[in-house]
Amino acid sequence: MNRKFYPYVFIVLLLSFIIGCVPSKPVDEEKVFPADRLLKKLEGNRRKIKTFSGSGVLNITSPELTAAVNFQVYLKKPDSIKISVYGPFGIDLAHGLVTQNDFQFYDVLQNTLFTGNVEGEILKRIFKVDLSFEDLMDAFTGAVNLTSKLLEEPDEYETSSDKFILTYINDDAKTKNVYTIAASNLAITNYKMLTRKNKKILESEFKDFRVFENVPIPYLISVINHGNEQNLNIEYRKINVNNEIETMRLLFPKDIKSVKL
Repeated sequence: MNRKFYPYVFIVLLLSFIIGCVPSKPVDEEKVFPADRLLKKLEGNRRKIKTFSGSGVLNITSPELTAAVNFQVYLKKPDSIKISVYGPFGIDLAHGLVTQNDFQFYDVLQNTLFTGNVEGEILKRIFKVDLSFEDLMDAFTGAVNLTSKLLEEPDEYETSSDKFILTYINDDAKTKNVYTIAASNLAITNYKMLTRKNKKILESEFKDFRVFENVPIPYLISVINHGNEQNLNIEYRKINVNNEIETMRLLFPKDIKSVKL
């Protein structure tokens, strides 16, 4: 090689090395979301789920009941939940259909259909946990409704390399809502409602995420109502998202007994 080209070769190699060592964008900057953008992304993911079906094991612990059963659930947003509960060897125990306005609950062993309006504590009587219809739908899909927070700035916003933590303080109710989000997949991994003195009122925990249509869905869900000593644990074995659900109707035998509550 001609010696007069040596300095140019050296400069080119040096520039290539420097350019290769300087990232186009800092890694931490790529991971950090402004709070409003993060909320829109989280709520957008929740709203992508139009239909949901899953099967697995449902564990309920409360002062009224402690039970572990196999179950299958179907949801059509925004207004229908259908659930079937099975005992050992796949024995039918009960089937329920709940909408925002009314419900049907078929007790197979008693061959009795209970019907009525969704009001008061009726969902607590059916599912043995004190949750609203909307909270129950979100619980089964492993979601947290953030609609009311879209126009609010969080009172606290913590960021790190692996998680984001949003805190909202409700002065009227004297409570705090705290949301923990994984930075890797933007999945809500924990939600807490606390008193201003950090005493837990309600807590939801989500684990074992798998991605459906770019939305992380948890296979392990825990909802704890500390005030009422109620614990709902869901362990899914199978999940389908946004597949067509042909019907949400319940089927009954002709000799069924009917009771209106």
